[in-house]
Amino acid sequence: MPLLILLAEDDPGIQMAVRDYLQLSGYHVVTAKNGEEALEKLKAYHPHLIVADIKMPRKDGYELIQEVRERPEFHLIPVIFLTQRGSTADRIQGYQAGCDVYLPKPFEMEELGAVIHNLLARSQLVQSEQQDQTTTASMPSEQEEDYHFTQREKEVLELLTQGLSNTEMGEKLYLSSRTVEKYVSSLLRKTDTNNRAELVSFALKHHLISSSY
Repeated sequence: MPLLILLAEDDPGIQMAVRDYLQLSGYHVVTAKNGEEALEKLKAYHPHLIVADIKMPRKDGYELIQEVRERPEFHLIPVIFLTQRGSTADRIQGYQAGCDVYLPKPFEMEELGAVIHNLLARSQLVQSEQQDQTTTASMPSEQEEDYHFTQREKEVLELLTQGLSNTEMGEKLYLSSRTVEKYVSSLLRKTDTNNRAELVSFALKHHLISSSY
């Protein structure tokens, strides 16, 4: 499934252009025309990243992001500001409000795409590591205890046995291909196998995957 981006922009032309570009890039996009609507969409859809204009009616970008950062479930969500305010003071205010990247208008779509890709990859890696730490701290089953697989490694292994590529696994697990490769490398190391074919054979031989796969 594609990653979900919330786009808050009150200019219809800019909103349509950015939305179309992101959708063509493979993302799913929900839009809002003001800060209050953006906050409602945030709670309803739980997007993976926010792209927001600063100057919006009913609640500007600063107010929106401050409320986002106050909510524990959205505390780490990446935020990009798009704005015509390009002074140093404006950028400082944006970063103090909690944005990750500040792109003054006009901006290049390719730059926005690169920024989004990097922020999502970093965010997914952080979330995966947090999940791994939580899983490792829990009581493992006998098989998990033998090989010390994290929950995310088990998920990757399940999909790997289906013959999925890094990109396909990433789409299912909301991870970048680079992050998926990190887990595959860890699995190879833990099972002392040399390649994916050996890893799949090892997993089947030792019953390391669920019967549903």
